[in-house]
Amino acid sequence: MAKTSDAIKIINKMTSSDPELEAMVESASINALVAQLIYEARTSSGLTQKQLAELVGTKQPVIAGLEDADYEGHSLSMLQKIAHALNQRVVIQLAPMEHEQSA
Repeated sequence: MAKTSDAIKIINKMTSSDPELEAMVESASINALVAQLIYEARTSSGLTQKQLAELVGTKQPVIAGLEDADYEGHSLSMLQKIAHALNQRVVIQLAPMEHEQSA
């Protein structure tokens, strides 16, 4: 079997036999993605966390939390408020599960 240095493939192989661990990794990946999207949208708009918080009607620590990859409380309503404040929109899509094929 060929070795790989692809981190995603390694993680998938390590977690595929443990559904609970696989779900935890998937959840953490989604949280990290949402945090990164919020950060990139805010910084590309040239706003500080405090400025975005004011536009959204919250406090700076809330925005800091939302931009933290470990934060688990993302809500669709808050994402919509942030998107609206940044003149953007939230797009959600369902996609088929990817299944690794054994060689």
